[in-house]
Formats: sequence, structure tokens, C-alpha cells
Amino acid sequence: MPVDTTAILTPLLDWLDIAGVAVFALSGALIAAKERQTFVTLAFFALVTGVGGGTIRDLLIGAPVFWMSDSWVGVACLSVAVLVWLTPTRWWEGKLLDYADGLGLTAYAVLGAAKALSYGVPPVQAMMMGVITGTVGGVIRDVVAGRPSILMKPELYVTAAALSASLCVAGTLLEMPRVWVWIGATLAGLILRSAAIRFNLALPAYNERLAAKSNEASETPDPEKAD
Repeated sequence: MPVDTTAILTPLLDWLDIAGVAVFALSGALIAAKERQTFVTLAFFALVTGVGGGTIRDLLIGAPVFWMSDSWVGVACLSVAVLVWLTPTRWWEGKLLDYADGLGLTAYAVLGAAKALSYGVPPVQAMMMGVITGTVGGVIRDVVAGRPSILMKPELYVTAAALSASLCVAGTLLEMPRVWVWIGATLAGLILRSAAIRFNLALPAYNERLAAKSNEASETPDPEKAD
């Protein structure tokens, strides 16, 4: 399938790309700042967090790695690192950063899904590329920092990225106007993520006791059959 480059070279997706990079770079730089690291470490965390998900996506779908040809990505990461270096970390505490991270998560998920589709990736895999684009940068950040990943918590995080990516893929397959699909998919995921932040929404966690009881029930012989 030929690559439709016009599907990815649009002002809106360019904006989503830079916005997602900047928000994730901010979260990475803040982790380093709270650990009282050097400016070089802040810049490194900003970069790997900002471009991690998009890099993995591009390598998997066979696309040129996006930040190797777009100098604004590096500028955004470095600018965020400078901003964090010059400001107290208490300025960034509270829920505001969580909501901004939610916007970056869902915008990046839409971007990842849209770009994967434009490179001929099948719908289900394109949705997965959206989730990877939105979440892997944060995973890399947490692993490098040696801290528990948000993916290991029951709150709705990956689910919000999956919702945005799925809506993007569905709208594209239905040949709906691309811009409205991208905006609607981003907002839908952001609303879900915001609700999770505001009301502590979470998916049910695995319960070992219930699983054990279910297993015992399945192994209990039926008296009637035993007779």
C-alpha cells in the first residue's frame, strides 16, 4: 500500500506532535529535577520521555524517525528542560500537570494511530501503535528513574490512550473528516483521563482470592455426576 504522506503532514498533526513531545518532556524533566539532578540529566530525561513513544512507533511501522528530520522537536525538549531548570518544582505540583499529561497522552495516541494508518498498517495494529506512541515515553522515563510506572497502577491511563486511538482508527475507516476525527478522538480520551484524575476512576484489579475461589468452584465435583 503506498504511503499517503499528506495524511501526516498537516498543521494539526504537527501541532499535536509538538504538544505531545513538550508535555512528556516536561514530565521527564520534572522527575530529574525532583531528584536534584544536573541540567544535562534534565535535558536527557526531557528528550527520552518526549520522543520515546514516537521513536518506537516509527521503527515498528518502517517510517523515518520523526525527530531526526524535525529540529523543532529537539528545540521543544531543550526549552522545556531550561524552563524546569529555572523554576521551582513546586510550581508544577498539583493536578494541572496531570491534566496536561492527559492531553499529551491522548493527542499522541491519535497522532500515532493516524500515522500508522497512513503507512498502511492494519486497523488493529494501528490502534496499538497509538497506545505505544502515547505511553512508551513515560515507561522509559520511569524505568530509567527507577520508579514505579503509572502502567502498574489501576487508574485509567492506557485505557484513555486506547480510546483515543480506537476512535481515530474507526473514524478514518468510516472516511469521516480527518480533522474532526482527530479532535474528537483526542477530546474523548482527555475527558476519560480527566474523569479518572478527578474521581479516581480505575479498572477492577486482579483479585487472587476471587480467582482461587473460582478455580476451586470449577474443580468441585458435581454430586449428581459423581453418583
